[in-house]
Amino acid sequence: MSLQILECNGTLYLKGILNLTNTSPLITHIERVFKNTKEVTINIDQVREIDRSGVTAFKTIYSSAQKENKQFSIIGHGCKDIYEEFRYYQIA
Repeated sequence: MSLQILECNGTLYLKGILNLTNTSPLITHIERVFKNTKEVTINIDQVREIDRSGVTAFKTIYSSAQKENKQFSIIGHGCKDIYEEFRYYQIA
């Protein structure tokens, strides 16, 4: 299953699997969204699986947002491992 990106009321909803094959288009899409807004919220409730490159993509997006003084949030109950990864990432 591929990754679908849906937008509703300023929130991006991801659905499917986030892996090496679709991380680059995700980053490109979110960078375009950041050009028109100061904040991006991603809901991962329907992300069934995420690999290491998917986590790295979120780190890349987070770093870019910080450099440009933009707000980046990940919400939802999907793939709880990502929250653990970000907790360690923000501490370092």
